[in-house]
Amino acid sequence: MHLSVLDVPSVRIGGIVRVVRKFGNMLRTFRWAFGAAGAVAFLALLIWLRSAHYSFDPVQYISLSLFGSLLVLTFGANTLVRFRGTRDRISLILALGFALAALVEATGNLDLYGAMITGAALPLHVPLAWMVSCTLLGALLLLALVVERHLPSSRDPGREIAIACFIVGGVAYLTSAVFLGLPWQISIHPQWFLTRPWELVPAALFLAAALGFRRRLHRTASAFDKSLYWTAWFNVACHLVASQSERMLDGPSMLAQLIKVASYGILLGGALVDNARLFDQVRRLAISDPLTGLANYRTLVNALQNELERSRRTGRSFAIALFDLDELKSVNDRFGHLVGTRAICRMASVLRQQCRSTDTAARYGGDEFALVLPEASAEAASRVATRVREKLSADLELPQLSVSTGVAVYPRDGETLEQLLNSADEALYRMKGRSDSALALARIAVCL
Repeated sequence: MHLSVLDVPSVRIGGIVRVVRKFGNMLRTFRWAFGAAGAVAFLALLIWLRSAHYSFDPVQYISLSLFGSLLVLTFGANTLVRFRGTRDRISLILALGFALAALVEATGNLDLYGAMITGAALPLHVPLAWMVSCTLLGALLLLALVVERHLPSSRDPGREIAIACFIVGGVAYLTSAVFLGLPWQISIHPQWFLTRPWELVPAALFLAAALGFRRRLHRTASAFDKSLYWTAWFNVACHLVASQSERMLDGPSMLAQLIKVASYGILLGGALVDNARLFDQVRRLAISDPLTGLANYRTLVNALQNELERSRRTGRSFAIALFDLDELKSVNDRFGHLVGTRAICRMASVLRQQCRSTDTAARYGGDEFALVLPEASAEAASRVATRVREKLSADLELPQLSVSTGVAVYPRDGETLEQLLNSADEALYRMKGRSDSALALARIAVCL
Protein backbone atom coordinates (compact mmCIF):
# COMPACT_ATOMS: atom_id res chain seq x y z
CA MET A 1 0.00 0.00 0.00
CA HIS A 2 1.42 3.35 -1.01
CA LEU A 3 1.08 6.46 1.11
CA SER A 4 0.50 9.81 -0.52
CA VAL A 5 2.54 12.86 0.43
CA LEU A 6 -0.41 14.22 2.42
CA ASP A 7 -0.56 11.02 4.48
CA VAL A 8 3.06 11.31 5.69
CA PRO A 9 2.47 14.09 8.29
CA SER A 10 -0.55 12.21 9.62
CA VAL A 11 1.51 9.04 10.00
CA ARG A 12 4.28 10.94 11.78
CA ILE A 13 1.81 12.63 14.14
CA GLY A 14 0.18 9.29 14.85
CA GLY A 15 3.58 7.80 15.66
CA ILE A 16 4.39 10.66 18.03
CA VAL A 17 1.04 10.24 19.78
CA ARG A 18 1.67 6.51 20.23
CA VAL A 19 5.13 7.18 21.69
CA VAL A 20 3.71 9.77 24.10
CA ARG A 21 0.99 7.35 25.19
CA LYS A 22 3.53 4.56 25.79
CA PHE A 23 5.68 6.95 27.82
CA GLY A 24 2.63 8.04 29.84
CA ASN A 25 1.66 4.43 30.52
CA MET A 26 5.21 3.66 31.62
CA LEU A 27 5.18 6.61 34.02
CA ARG A 28 1.82 5.48 35.37
CA THR A 29 3.10 1.94 35.89
CA PHE A 30 6.24 3.05 37.74
CA ARG A 31 4.79 6.15 39.38
CA TRP A 32 5.72 5.03 42.87
CA ALA A 33 9.32 4.38 41.83
CA PHE A 34 9.54 7.74 40.10
CA GLY A 35 7.94 9.39 43.14
CA ALA A 36 10.51 7.82 45.47
CA ALA A 37 13.37 8.85 43.17
CA GLY A 38 12.00 12.38 43.03
CA ALA A 39 11.75 12.55 46.82
CA VAL A 40 15.36 11.41 47.18
CA ALA A 41 16.53 13.96 44.62
CA PHE A 42 14.51 16.67 46.36
CA LEU A 43 16.08 15.80 49.73
CA ALA A 44 19.58 15.81 48.20
CA LEU A 45 18.92 19.25 46.69
CA LEU A 46 17.82 20.57 50.09
CA ILE A 47 20.94 19.24 51.80
CA TRP A 48 23.16 20.75 49.12
CA LEU A 49 21.44 24.15 49.25
CA ARG A 50 21.64 24.28 53.03
CA SER A 51 25.38 23.49 53.00
CA ALA A 52 26.21 25.74 50.03
CA HIS A 53 25.69 28.98 52.02
CA TYR A 54 24.53 30.97 49.03
CA SER A 55 23.30 34.51 49.67
CA PHE A 56 21.06 36.26 47.17
CA ASP A 57 20.43 39.94 46.58
CA PRO A 58 17.35 41.38 48.37
CA VAL A 59 16.26 42.95 45.08
CA GLN A 60 15.91 39.46 43.56
CA TYR A 61 13.79 38.27 46.46
CA ILE A 62 11.55 41.35 46.45
CA SER A 63 11.15 41.25 42.65
CA LEU A 64 10.17 37.59 42.78
CA SER A 65 7.70 38.25 45.58
CA LEU A 66 6.12 41.21 43.74
CA PHE A 67 5.83 39.11 40.58
CA GLY A 68 4.04 36.43 42.61
CA SER A 69 1.68 39.06 44.04
CA LEU A 70 0.91 40.25 40.51
CA LEU A 71 0.11 36.68 39.44
CA VAL A 72 -2.17 36.25 42.45
CA LEU A 73 -4.07 39.49 41.80
CA THR A 74 -4.52 38.48 38.16
CA PHE A 75 -5.77 35.10 39.32
CA GLY A 76 -8.22 36.82 41.64
CA ALA A 77 -9.65 38.90 38.79
CA ASN A 78 -10.05 35.81 36.58
CA THR A 79 -11.73 33.77 39.29
CA LEU A 80 -14.20 36.57 39.95
CA VAL A 81 -15.11 36.38 36.25
CA ARG A 82 -15.47 32.61 36.67
CA PHE A 83 -17.76 33.11 39.67
CA ARG A 84 -20.05 35.44 37.73
CA GLY A 85 -20.49 32.75 35.09
CA THR A 86 -20.59 29.59 37.21
CA ARG A 87 -21.55 30.69 40.76
CA ASP A 88 -18.66 28.52 41.96
CA ARG A 89 -18.11 29.46 45.61
CA ILE A 90 -14.62 27.98 45.67
CA SER A 91 -13.64 30.47 42.97
CA LEU A 92 -15.10 33.37 44.94
CA ILE A 93 -13.50 32.44 48.27
CA LEU A 94 -10.10 31.83 46.70
CA ALA A 95 -10.26 35.01 44.62
CA LEU A 96 -10.76 37.13 47.74
CA GLY A 97 -8.37 35.07 49.87
CA PHE A 98 -5.48 34.99 47.43
CA ALA A 99 -5.82 38.71 46.73
CA LEU A 100 -5.73 39.47 50.47
CA ALA A 101 -2.73 37.16 50.98
CA ALA A 102 -0.87 38.89 48.14
CA LEU A 103 -1.47 42.29 49.72
CA VAL A 104 -0.29 41.02 53.13
CA GLU A 105 2.91 39.60 51.67
CA ALA A 106 3.58 42.71 49.57
CA THR A 107 3.16 44.87 52.67
CA GLY A 108 5.54 42.62 54.62
CA ASN A 109 8.20 43.12 51.99
CA LEU A 110 8.37 46.79 52.97
CA ASP A 111 10.49 45.85 56.01
CA LEU A 112 12.94 44.00 53.81
CA TYR A 113 12.95 46.86 51.32
CA GLY A 114 13.61 49.35 54.12
CA ALA A 115 16.52 47.27 55.40
CA MET A 116 17.94 47.13 51.90
CA ILE A 117 17.71 50.92 51.48
CA THR A 118 19.19 51.80 54.86
CA GLY A 119 21.81 49.07 54.83
CA ALA A 120 20.53 47.60 58.09
CA ALA A 121 21.02 43.97 58.98
CA LEU A 122 18.46 41.50 57.74
CA PRO A 123 15.97 40.22 60.35
CA LEU A 124 16.96 37.01 62.14
CA HIS A 125 13.39 35.75 62.46
CA VAL A 126 10.85 34.44 59.99
CA PRO A 127 8.91 37.34 58.40
CA LEU A 128 5.48 37.55 59.98
CA ALA A 129 3.83 38.48 56.68
CA TRP A 130 5.18 35.28 55.10
CA MET A 131 3.68 33.09 57.83
CA VAL A 132 0.35 34.92 57.91
CA SER A 133 -0.17 34.91 54.13
CA CYS A 134 0.85 31.26 53.68
CA THR A 135 -1.22 29.99 56.62
CA LEU A 136 -4.17 32.04 55.40
CA LEU A 137 -3.99 30.46 51.94
CA GLY A 138 -3.76 26.93 53.32
CA ALA A 139 -6.69 27.50 55.69
CA LEU A 140 -8.82 29.04 52.91
CA LEU A 141 -8.18 26.12 50.57
CA LEU A 142 -9.49 23.78 53.25
CA LEU A 143 -12.43 26.01 54.16
CA ALA A 144 -13.42 26.36 50.50
CA LEU A 145 -13.81 22.57 50.32
CA VAL A 146 -15.83 22.54 53.54
CA VAL A 147 -18.13 25.36 52.40
CA GLU A 148 -18.76 23.72 49.05
CA ARG A 149 -19.59 20.38 50.67
CA HIS A 150 -21.68 21.39 53.70
CA LEU A 151 -23.19 24.84 53.19
CA PRO A 152 -26.19 25.19 50.86
CA SER A 153 -25.65 27.48 47.90
CA SER A 154 -27.65 30.66 47.45
CA ARG A 155 -29.16 31.91 44.22
CA ASP A 156 -28.42 35.48 45.27
CA PRO A 157 -24.88 36.49 44.11
CA GLY A 158 -24.83 39.33 46.63
CA ARG A 159 -25.42 36.92 49.49
CA GLU A 160 -22.71 34.59 48.19
CA ILE A 161 -20.23 37.47 48.04
CA ALA A 162 -21.18 38.55 51.58
CA ILE A 163 -20.64 35.00 52.88
CA ALA A 164 -17.29 34.74 51.09
CA CYS A 165 -16.14 38.11 52.49
CA PHE A 166 -17.17 37.03 55.98
CA ILE A 167 -15.25 33.73 55.67
CA VAL A 168 -12.11 35.31 54.24
CA GLY A 169 -12.16 38.19 56.70
CA GLY A 170 -12.75 35.90 59.66
CA VAL A 171 -9.95 33.51 58.70
CA ALA A 172 -7.57 36.41 58.03
CA TYR A 173 -8.38 37.96 61.41
CA LEU A 174 -7.91 34.69 63.31
CA THR A 175 -4.66 33.90 61.50
CA SER A 176 -3.22 37.33 62.18
CA ALA A 177 -4.37 37.24 65.81
CA VAL A 178 -2.68 33.89 66.40
CA PHE A 179 0.70 34.96 65.03
CA LEU A 180 0.59 38.49 66.46
CA GLY A 181 -0.43 37.13 69.84
CA LEU A 182 2.55 34.81 70.15
CA PRO A 183 4.75 35.83 73.13
CA TRP A 184 7.85 35.18 71.06
CA GLN A 185 9.10 35.84 67.56
CA ILE A 186 9.15 33.00 65.05
CA SER A 187 12.89 32.51 65.19
CA ILE A 188 15.28 30.65 62.91
CA HIS A 189 17.35 27.89 64.56
CA PRO A 190 20.39 27.14 62.35
CA GLN A 191 21.54 24.30 64.61
CA TRP A 192 18.28 22.36 64.32
CA PHE A 193 17.40 19.88 61.57
CA LEU A 194 14.27 21.91 60.89
CA THR A 195 15.60 25.43 61.18
CA ARG A 196 12.11 26.89 60.75
CA PRO A 197 9.77 24.33 62.35
CA TRP A 198 6.76 26.67 62.15
CA GLU A 199 6.79 26.10 58.38
CA LEU A 200 5.23 22.70 59.07
CA VAL A 201 1.95 24.42 60.04
CA PRO A 202 1.12 25.77 56.56
CA ALA A 203 2.68 22.65 55.03
CA ALA A 204 0.18 20.49 56.92
CA LEU A 205 -2.72 22.73 55.84
CA PHE A 206 -1.69 22.54 52.19
CA LEU A 207 -1.21 18.77 52.46
CA ALA A 208 -4.76 18.35 53.80
CA ALA A 209 -6.03 20.64 51.01
CA ALA A 210 -4.17 18.60 48.37
CA LEU A 211 -5.79 15.40 49.62
CA GLY A 212 -9.19 17.10 49.62
CA PHE A 213 -8.82 18.39 46.07
CA ARG A 214 -7.60 14.94 45.02
CA ARG A 215 -10.95 13.52 46.11
CA ARG A 216 -12.74 16.37 44.38
CA LEU A 217 -11.04 15.48 41.08
CA HIS A 218 -13.09 12.28 41.03
CA ARG A 219 -16.23 14.44 40.66
CA THR A 220 -14.92 17.28 38.54
CA ALA A 221 -11.63 17.38 36.67
CA SER A 222 -11.48 20.79 35.01
CA ALA A 223 -8.20 22.61 34.43
CA PHE A 224 -9.07 24.90 37.34
CA ASP A 225 -9.55 22.02 39.77
CA LYS A 226 -6.35 20.33 38.64
CA SER A 227 -4.43 23.57 39.08
CA LEU A 228 -5.75 23.89 42.65
CA TYR A 229 -4.60 20.34 43.38
CA TRP A 230 -1.08 20.94 42.04
CA THR A 231 -0.88 24.36 43.69
CA ALA A 232 -1.51 22.73 47.06
CA TRP A 233 1.28 20.20 46.45
CA PHE A 234 3.70 22.89 45.27
CA ASN A 235 3.06 24.83 48.46
CA VAL A 236 3.72 21.72 50.54
CA ALA A 237 7.11 21.50 48.82
CA CYS A 238 7.61 25.24 49.27
CA HIS A 239 7.27 25.07 53.05
CA LEU A 240 9.34 21.91 53.37
CA VAL A 241 12.12 23.74 51.55
CA ALA A 242 11.63 26.86 53.70
CA SER A 243 11.96 24.72 56.84
CA GLN A 244 15.63 24.20 55.89
CA SER A 245 16.43 27.91 55.54
CA GLU A 246 19.06 29.11 58.05
CA ARG A 247 18.73 32.82 57.27
CA MET A 248 16.93 35.22 54.98
CA LEU A 249 17.96 35.19 51.31
CA ASP A 250 19.87 31.89 51.44
CA GLY A 251 19.41 29.07 48.92
CA PRO A 252 16.44 27.29 50.53
CA SER A 253 14.70 30.63 51.14
CA MET A 254 14.97 31.67 47.50
CA LEU A 255 13.99 28.20 46.25
CA ALA A 256 10.91 28.26 48.50
CA GLN A 257 9.91 31.64 47.10
CA LEU A 258 10.48 30.39 43.54
CA ILE A 259 8.31 27.29 44.13
CA LYS A 260 5.60 29.47 45.63
CA VAL A 261 5.59 31.82 42.64
CA ALA A 262 5.54 28.78 40.31
CA SER A 263 2.45 27.52 42.13
CA TYR A 264 0.78 30.87 41.47
CA GLY A 265 1.66 30.54 37.79
CA ILE A 266 0.07 27.07 37.69
CA LEU A 267 -3.01 28.42 39.42
CA LEU A 268 -3.36 31.35 37.05
CA GLY A 269 -2.78 29.10 34.03
CA GLY A 270 -5.49 26.69 35.17
CA ALA A 271 -7.93 29.56 35.71
CA LEU A 272 -7.20 31.04 32.27
CA VAL A 273 -7.54 27.68 30.49
CA ASP A 274 -10.80 26.91 32.28
CA ASN A 275 -12.19 30.39 31.60
CA ALA A 276 -11.35 29.95 27.92
CA ARG A 277 -13.20 26.61 27.96
CA LEU A 278 -16.22 28.21 29.64
CA PHE A 279 -16.26 31.12 27.19
CA ASP A 280 -16.08 28.69 24.27
CA GLN A 281 -18.93 26.68 25.79
CA VAL A 282 -21.04 29.81 26.17
CA ARG A 283 -20.24 30.82 22.59
CA ARG A 284 -21.30 27.42 21.28
CA LEU A 285 -24.49 27.49 23.35
CA ALA A 286 -25.28 30.93 21.96
CA ILE A 287 -25.09 29.74 18.34
CA SER A 288 -26.16 26.09 18.55
CA ASP A 289 -29.11 24.02 19.68
CA PRO A 290 -28.19 22.28 22.96
CA LEU A 291 -30.04 19.05 22.11
CA THR A 292 -28.87 18.39 18.55
CA GLY A 293 -25.74 20.51 18.20
CA LEU A 294 -27.11 22.08 15.02
CA ALA A 295 -27.32 25.83 14.55
CA ASN A 296 -30.13 27.54 16.43
CA TYR A 297 -32.74 29.98 15.09
CA ARG A 298 -30.54 32.99 15.69
CA THR A 299 -27.66 31.49 13.71
CA LEU A 300 -30.07 30.41 10.98
CA VAL A 301 -31.38 33.95 10.55
CA ASN A 302 -27.81 35.33 10.43
CA ALA A 303 -26.84 32.76 7.79
CA LEU A 304 -29.89 33.66 5.68
CA GLN A 305 -29.14 37.37 5.97
CA ASN A 306 -25.55 36.80 4.88
CA GLU A 307 -26.66 34.71 1.91
CA LEU A 308 -29.20 37.35 0.89
CA GLU A 309 -26.54 40.07 0.92
CA ARG A 310 -24.03 37.93 -0.98
CA SER A 311 -26.58 36.83 -3.59
CA ARG A 312 -27.63 40.42 -4.17
CA ARG A 313 -24.00 41.32 -4.86
CA THR A 314 -23.12 38.31 -7.03
CA GLY A 315 -26.48 37.63 -8.67
CA ARG A 316 -26.27 33.94 -7.75
CA SER A 317 -29.11 31.98 -6.24
CA PHE A 318 -29.27 30.05 -3.01
CA ALA A 319 -31.86 27.71 -1.52
CA ILE A 320 -33.41 26.98 1.85
CA ALA A 321 -35.02 23.65 2.69
CA LEU A 322 -37.39 23.22 5.64
CA PHE A 323 -38.00 19.83 7.27
CA ASP A 324 -40.79 18.79 9.65
CA LEU A 325 -40.89 15.37 11.30
CA ASP A 326 -44.19 13.63 10.61
CA GLU A 327 -46.37 12.49 13.51
CA LEU A 328 -43.84 13.30 16.23
CA LYS A 329 -46.71 13.81 18.68
CA SER A 330 -47.88 10.25 18.00
CA VAL A 331 -44.37 8.98 18.66
CA ASN A 332 -44.33 10.83 21.99
CA ASP A 333 -47.75 9.51 22.97
CA ARG A 334 -47.01 5.93 22.00
CA PHE A 335 -43.34 5.47 22.94
CA GLY A 336 -42.68 8.29 25.40
CA HIS A 337 -40.90 11.60 25.24
CA LEU A 338 -37.43 10.07 25.51
CA VAL A 339 -38.02 8.22 22.24
CA GLY A 340 -39.41 11.44 20.75
CA THR A 341 -36.25 13.29 21.79
CA ARG A 342 -34.20 10.50 20.26
CA ALA A 343 -36.20 10.91 17.03
CA ILE A 344 -35.24 14.59 16.90
CA CYS A 345 -31.55 13.65 17.35
CA ARG A 346 -31.81 11.00 14.62
CA MET A 347 -33.16 13.61 12.22
CA ALA A 348 -30.39 16.03 13.15
CA SER A 349 -27.75 13.35 12.58
CA VAL A 350 -29.09 12.59 9.09
CA LEU A 351 -29.25 16.27 8.24
CA ARG A 352 -25.68 16.79 9.40
CA GLN A 353 -24.43 13.87 7.29
CA GLN A 354 -26.13 15.01 4.10
CA CYS A 355 -25.04 18.65 4.04
CA ARG A 356 -21.83 20.22 2.81
CA SER A 357 -19.32 22.07 4.97
CA THR A 358 -20.57 25.35 3.47
CA ASP A 359 -24.22 24.60 4.29
CA THR A 360 -25.93 25.63 7.52
CA ALA A 361 -28.09 22.98 9.17
CA ALA A 362 -30.32 24.34 11.93
CA ARG A 363 -33.11 23.38 14.29
CA TYR A 364 -35.50 26.28 14.57
CA GLY A 365 -38.47 24.65 16.32
CA GLY A 366 -39.52 21.59 18.27
CA ASP A 367 -39.50 19.16 15.33
CA GLU A 368 -38.66 21.66 12.58
CA PHE A 369 -35.31 21.90 10.85
CA ALA A 370 -33.80 24.04 8.12
CA LEU A 371 -30.90 23.75 5.71
CA VAL A 372 -29.34 26.78 3.98
CA LEU A 373 -27.65 25.80 0.71
CA PRO A 374 -25.39 28.53 -0.74
CA GLU A 375 -25.27 28.79 -4.56
CA ALA A 376 -27.76 25.94 -4.96
CA SER A 377 -30.51 25.71 -7.56
CA ALA A 378 -34.00 24.31 -7.02
CA GLU A 379 -32.95 20.96 -8.50
CA ALA A 380 -29.86 20.68 -6.28
CA ALA A 381 -31.88 21.56 -3.20
CA SER A 382 -34.52 18.99 -4.15
CA ARG A 383 -31.88 16.29 -4.49
CA VAL A 384 -30.49 17.10 -1.06
CA ALA A 385 -33.94 17.05 0.52
CA THR A 386 -34.70 13.73 -1.18
CA ARG A 387 -31.47 12.20 0.15
CA VAL A 388 -32.39 13.34 3.65
CA ARG A 389 -35.85 11.75 3.35
CA GLU A 390 -34.50 8.51 1.95
CA LYS A 391 -31.73 8.25 4.54
CA LEU A 392 -34.19 8.81 7.38
CA SER A 393 -36.65 6.28 5.95
CA ALA A 394 -33.86 3.71 5.61
CA ASP A 395 -32.92 4.01 9.27
CA LEU A 396 -33.62 0.63 10.89
CA GLU A 397 -34.00 2.06 14.38
CA LEU A 398 -37.57 1.95 15.66
CA PRO A 399 -39.88 3.71 15.40
CA GLN A 400 -39.52 4.45 11.70
CA LEU A 401 -39.53 8.13 10.89
CA SER A 402 -40.54 10.22 7.92
CA VAL A 403 -40.18 13.91 7.22
CA SER A 404 -42.00 16.46 5.09
CA THR A 405 -39.97 19.05 3.23
CA GLY A 406 -40.38 22.35 1.48
CA VAL A 407 -37.83 24.19 -0.62
CA ALA A 408 -37.57 27.85 -1.61
CA VAL A 409 -34.97 29.41 -3.91
CA TYR A 410 -33.75 32.99 -4.05
CA PRO A 411 -34.79 35.08 -5.98
CA ARG A 412 -37.44 32.94 -7.66
CA ASP A 413 -39.54 32.34 -4.55
CA GLY A 414 -38.81 35.53 -2.68
CA GLU A 415 -36.31 38.33 -2.26
CA THR A 416 -36.61 38.80 1.50
CA LEU A 417 -36.10 36.54 4.47
CA GLU A 418 -39.81 36.49 5.31
CA GLN A 419 -40.85 35.68 1.74
CA LEU A 420 -38.42 32.77 1.45
CA LEU A 421 -39.43 31.24 4.79
CA ASN A 422 -43.14 31.63 3.99
CA SER A 423 -42.70 30.04 0.56
CA ALA A 424 -40.75 27.08 1.94
CA ASP A 425 -43.27 26.69 4.78
CA GLU A 426 -46.22 26.64 2.36
CA ALA A 427 -44.50 24.00 0.24
CA LEU A 428 -43.84 21.93 3.35
CA TYR A 429 -47.48 21.96 4.45
CA ARG A 430 -48.67 21.16 0.94
CA MET A 431 -46.58 18.00 1.18
CA LYS A 432 -47.99 17.21 4.64
CA GLY A 433 -51.52 17.54 3.24
CA ARG A 434 -51.07 15.01 0.43
CA SER A 435 -53.07 11.85 0.85
CA ASP A 436 -51.02 9.75 -1.54
CA SER A 437 -48.18 8.52 0.67
CA ALA A 438 -46.34 6.90 -2.23
CA LEU A 439 -46.30 10.18 -4.07
CA ALA A 440 -45.19 11.95 -0.88
CA LEU A 441 -42.21 9.64 -0.60
CA ALA A 442 -41.24 9.94 -4.23
CA ARG A 443 -41.54 13.66 -4.84
CA ILE A 444 -40.58 16.82 -3.00
CA ALA A 445 -42.47 20.06 -3.00
CA VAL A 446 -40.50 22.88 -4.53
CA CYS A 447 -41.79 26.43 -4.82
CA LEU A 448 -41.98 27.52 -8.43
